[in-house]
Amino acid sequence: MDRRTKIVELIRQVTKQDLSPAADESLFDSGLLDSFALPDLIGAMEKEFAITIPDADLNPRKFDTIERIEQYLDAKG
Repeated sequence: MDRRTKIVELIRQVTKQDLSPAADESLFDSGLLDSFALPDLIGAMEKEFAITIPDADLNPRKFDTIERIEQYLDAKG
């Protein structure tokens, strides 16, 4: 499974919705994610990708789209 597919699966698990957002679709503007779901997504990403995301990075803007999440992961790796 490629990384983008894993990210979509994590979003589905956290939101309990079976949606496939476009890579550039705002996860927050669409209502898929909110400030309460973001920490759950971060925790799932830390576990899935074996990374640590510091509290200072808990900015919705960094995780607003699948593309931005991929960019963040690229920067961490």
